Amino acid sequence: METTIVNILIILLMSTGVIFSLVTALGLIRLPDVYTRTHAASKSSTLGVLCVLSATFIHFWLVEGIFNTQMVIAIAFLFITAPVGGHLIGRAAYMSGIKVAEETVRDDMAGALKEQKKKLMDNKTTEE
Repeated sequence: METTIVNILIILLMSTGVIFSLVTALGLIRLPDVYTRTHAASKSSTLGVLCVLSATFIHFWLVEGIFNTQMVIAIAFLFITAPVGGHLIGRAAYMSGIKVAEETVRDDMAGALKEQKKKLMDNKTTEE
């Protein structure tokens, strides 16, 4: 009975991971601009890979009896770094002047960009 429950949990996690990865692929193809594509790539692929890695970890731990600390470290590392990387890529794209899609309802970064550019210009003038 216990093995059946564990196997069902593993199958559910693997299936969820595959679905999230499929959503990532569709998002990269269908979404209109770099910002929404970055969002799809960083958020849903992170969840997809985390589900697959979690299923693998549970399989080896509960079925095979092997506790793999490297897998736990990989899960934690991916959970922390992937969203941060997606955020930084989107921010770099915005700072370099890539326009948002026409469907975008509001642009929260517009005011922040002006402030940052002003600070950069002020720093350059004080250094000279």
